[in-house]
Amino acid sequence: MNDSIIYALDFDGVICDSAVETGISGWKAACQIWRDMPETISAEMIELFRQVRPIIETGYEAILTMRMLHLGEPIESMYQGYTAEFDMLMREAQVDSNDLKKLFGDTRDAWIANDKADWIQKNPLFPSVAEKLRQLNQHSTWYVITTKQERFVKKILYASNIPLSEERIFGLDRNMSKAEVLKILQNRHPGQTMHFVEDRLPALLKVRQESELAAVQLFFAAWGYNCVEDKNQATLAGFDHHQLHEFLV
Repeated sequence: MNDSIIYALDFDGVICDSAVETGISGWKAACQIWRDMPETISAEMIELFRQVRPIIETGYEAILTMRMLHLGEPIESMYQGYTAEFDMLMREAQVDSNDLKKLFGDTRDAWIANDKADWIQKNPLFPSVAEKLRQLNQHSTWYVITTKQERFVKKILYASNIPLSEERIFGLDRNMSKAEVLKILQNRHPGQTMHFVEDRLPALLKVRQESELAAVQLFFAAWGYNCVEDKNQATLAGFDHHQLHEFLV
């Protein structure tokens, strides 16, 4: 473990296996918009959501994804493109992305208030990741860069006994791209090597486009929310693949 390396880690799909909780929260929130949806989500629907999870960039999109799955949209067509369908659903429901972000956060808050232990249980860390993060706390500096709201990151880390100060969590609340956050961190730690670990290929490609971030070493988290095509494209693009056991070293 290199003490001079600064670690910038995505959260969902790198640290936390939150797919089940995200899907359930998305379903609960969707039920508040579309009253024809059953209150209880089926195991089959959760499994379908897991399959489509790699295309979701920000949590609130789970609301729209669950609506599309309920309406019978095939997984294959969602992978081919969903932006137009998302826009149509929002227009019909007379909501925008800010409305959905608030609804998604409020839905999670209500779940936590009602049964925090259940919510935490649905947000497990990937195997042995907690130990890795505790080691980093002893030897290195690390940050979370995520599209998740920061208060939820804090609750999950706290429940796993992983201390991380607020100034090291950059979430949805900041309204900043991951590239913008990395530039801040690079300026905060001049001359030090930075490793950015991310499971979404589009996020890595966006960072690579930034000439100011050329020194940041980019790692594709193959254990996270990505599909076979993502893995193949990441290889073609020359990204360093991390399997979970390699990340834990």
